[in-house]
Amino acid sequence: MKQKDMKKPGSQIERSMHKFALILCPNPMLCEQVTTMANALCDIHGTPLLKVSIVTGGQGWPILPPDIVVATPAALLNHLFAYDPKRRRRNAFVRDVKYVVYDEADMLLSGGFENQVMRLLNMFRLEEKQLSRSQVESNVTEPVDCKPWTEFEAQEPTTQDGMISDSNEGDNSSDADDSESEAEFSGDEQSGEKERNKRNRFVDWLRSRKVYTRSKQYIFAAATLPENGRKTPGAVLKRILPDAKWVNGLFLHRRNPRLHQKWVEVDESTQVEALLNAVNDDAGACDGDLPKKTLVFTNSVESADAIFRILKKAEIECLCYHREIPSEERMRALKYFEDNGAVLVCTDSAARGLDIRNISHVIQAEFAKSAVDFLHRVGRTARAGQSGAVTNLYTKANRALVEAVRQAEAAGLSVEGAFSRKRSFRNKLKKNDLATRVSECHQS
Repeated sequence: MKQKDMKKPGSQIERSMHKFALILCPNPMLCEQVTTMANALCDIHGTPLLKVSIVTGGQGWPILPPDIVVATPAALLNHLFAYDPKRRRRNAFVRDVKYVVYDEADMLLSGGFENQVMRLLNMFRLEEKQLSRSQVESNVTEPVDCKPWTEFEAQEPTTQDGMISDSNEGDNSSDADDSESEAEFSGDEQSGEKERNKRNRFVDWLRSRKVYTRSKQYIFAAATLPENGRKTPGAVLKRILPDAKWVNGLFLHRRNPRLHQKWVEVDESTQVEALLNAVNDDAGACDGDLPKKTLVFTNSVESADAIFRILKKAEIECLCYHREIPSEERMRALKYFEDNGAVLVCTDSAARGLDIRNISHVIQAEFAKSAVDFLHRVGRTARAGQSGAVTNLYTKANRALVEAVRQAEAAGLSVEGAFSRKRSFRNKLKKNDLATRVSECHQS
């Protein structure tokens, strides 16, 4: 990437020596994980091949231009807006970013992340359009000394400056900007009339067709990318980037064939016993000397704490992981779990992105609330060519949708269709029951 960009001739932007890749992650822990993996890329002498900087709530702004910036959307926006009221850092940053990677893209394009991510995306695309227009209107072939974005000092934000505005720096540039550029362009006395008209027509065509030369590459990576609704992440991507190339794995939204699942219906009187049986089951035993690692998923912090106490009382070695546990304690738990094995009781905060190798058994103590959660949970095992086991505990309230999921898996179909990403299983059941009652009323 570095060598390719340094060799490019052409405009001042292409000749800039400060080009870098930006990787956006939903939370600081995933940022740390990505940074660790990037730093592991070394030459034969053990020297890292890339300079990587991390920008999260607990990390500051880089001092020197890195090759890769790994950031959360909120922290990046704060550094580009709250700490940069004069926009100097922001303009240089947006100018020099060459590749933008959205990790866990379905999560970043929904919920509380959506406005932040779309704001950043619109900033980058607006800069692309302005660059494309400037390259058409004037041929800049000599490199210009562009100050690196890392050299602009931050300013302490006031209360208002620290607020991230809901308004986007959108794709739609103002007509005034277009008119001003055209006026400057048409006033060039040194250009021939024929050349001026040709360029003006090209500028008008670009603007009318909303087509422009791409100077940045956007990569959206996700294990799940639902598109069964207008507001789902997949549908949003197809709408805002209609020319994007889609690369899918063979088992997108489908069960891994190396995954062996067990389904156990429980009620209040049998739930604890079924859980203990699943934890003590050797279905997820690892081969060789690898320690056994079992994940137990719940739907809430309260449930995770309750199950943790149950397992402790049964003298089962276990750890707990959820958002209300301090970050340092969570990191210690994950480190111990990865090195020594155990039972890790967790919420869905552990279902995404955390790269823990050799997890042999996943137990859903409470059945997932969405297709995405289900796929991410069971996807913690049977990774990198290995096999794995999943035990699904479910109640009568989940029965209809469990059957729908099992039928989809048996037919090799996408699990996504069984239930919506945004609706709980119970809501879909109510909707189906209502449709059935309406149909029965019409027939009677």
